Formats: sequence, C-alpha cells, structure tokens
Amino acid sequence: MTDQNPNTPATIPEQPEAKLGRAVVEAIILHTASRGNVAQALRDAATAYKADTDAIAAKVKQEFAAKEKAKTVKKDAPKSTAKAQSKTAKKAVAA
Repeated sequence: MTDQNPNTPATIPEQPEAKLGRAVVEAIILHTASRGNVAQALRDAATAYKADTDAIAAKVKQEFAAKEKAKTVKKDAPKSTAKAQSKTAKKAVAA
C-alpha cells in the first residue's frame, strides 16, 4: 500500500483503460474550451464523438420538469393535509 495520491502521474498506468480514456477526452475538451468559445468547443466535441445533443437536451428538460413538478406537488401536499386536519378538528369540537 502506497501513500501516493491516486491521481498522480505515477499511478495513472494502474487505472483501467476506460477511466484513463475518459480523463484524456475530458482534458482535451477542457483545454479546447479554455482557448475560445466554450459553447462551440462543446458542440464540436459532441459532434466528434457522435453524441445526440438534441436527445440529451430533451432528456434534461424532462428531468428538470419532473423535479419541478415534484416540488410543486410536495409544496401543495402539506396544505391539503392541514386543511383536512382542521376540518376534522372542527367536526370533533362540534360533536
């Protein structure tokens, strides 16, 4: 067991190829983005790796809409249960 940082260059060959490849691609994208227009660099990278950006954007929009809907439902739920409890309490007092 060594006390080296696992991200040091000495330990990179020990990493699986997939992780190493991903690190290289991310480094290239970041390097390219730092040189100019970030949005264009990301579009170019997506095109180079044949990523369907429209499908990804649609999926992200759906996920955010679902989260937003869950938040509004969550906010509305306590109000409706509080109203139901107050009605039940009034009926109990009246009886």
